Amino acid sequence: MPHSTARAVAFLVANDGVEDRELVHPWQAVAAAGFHPVLLAPTTGHVHTYRHLDRVGRHPVHLTIADARAADYTAVVLPGGVANPDILRLNSKAHRFLREADASGTPIAAICHAPWTLIDADLVAGRTLAAWPSLATDLTNAGATWTPDRTHIDKTLITAQSDQDVEEFTTLLLNALGRPA
Repeated sequence: MPHSTARAVAFLVANDGVEDRELVHPWQAVAAAGFHPVLLAPTTGHVHTYRHLDRVGRHPVHLTIADARAADYTAVVLPGGVANPDILRLNSKAHRFLREADASGTPIAAICHAPWTLIDADLVAGRTLAAWPSLATDLTNAGATWTPDRTHIDKTLITAQSDQDVEEFTTLLLNALGRPA
């Protein structure tokens, strides 16, 4: 499916295990602000979202990660959920995409468990991140600083602890895009 890349925001996820609120809330806000959200996943088909352990949604994949170019996106959003980043952190194409986005100064917004993927993409050393508390040791071992703050900005990296922080997380994302929430 062709998409205009003008003002496009990539939502980078696995095909399963995505926390619904962490995908849907920023997606709707990005669209309402006049940006074009694009769902990227390892394979075509659909992404299944969950409210904790209960499956609640299904969303069509617009483009595979392998076919996406980071340069085509204004920002990258990494929703959490436990399974989603645990799957995505093993995907070398996701790592490449994230490293390219980071190298070009593209804002990357990661919430809850999503920083796991950033760890495996080698993007956290020397940075401070908010994340689900169980990631504190993983972040520290990767050379990052975990903060107990609910949200945090480290240059172009926007992070938040959990789905309870999705509103502030989304506000920070929209601010990075140059549009107040």
